[in-house]
Amino acid sequence: MMEWMGIEYLEAKDGFLKARMPINNRTFQPMRILHGGANLALAETVAGFGSSLIVDMSIFDVRGAQVSANHIGSASEGFAIAEGNLIHKGKNTHVWNIDIKHESGKPLSICRITNFIIKK
Repeated sequence: MMEWMGIEYLEAKDGFLKARMPINNRTFQPMRILHGGANLALAETVAGFGSSLIVDMSIFDVRGAQVSANHIGSASEGFAIAEGNLIHKGKNTHVWNIDIKHESGKPLSICRITNFIIKK
């Protein structure tokens, strides 16, 4: 899905991940604006990969547990930029806040993602 939607990672460090996704016919809803589901896919991708960077993946798996989002803006061209910040790093769960903005800085979505950290 990442490749098909054009999601690219821009920056990664402990507890932070930044990615972008083009706003185009692959991420549009029928009215030719960015689909809320595309934003959710971007947010889940950022949170999932972010969690995978801070656990030992030879011992643990990362699984999505919960997604919550508020779509507060729209866009019809350019890039959606997601910045994910880890706000809780527990033994069995990670909670991420993902802010998605248009490349101009206009807010598009605010997302909260919870991941399970499961021993293999």
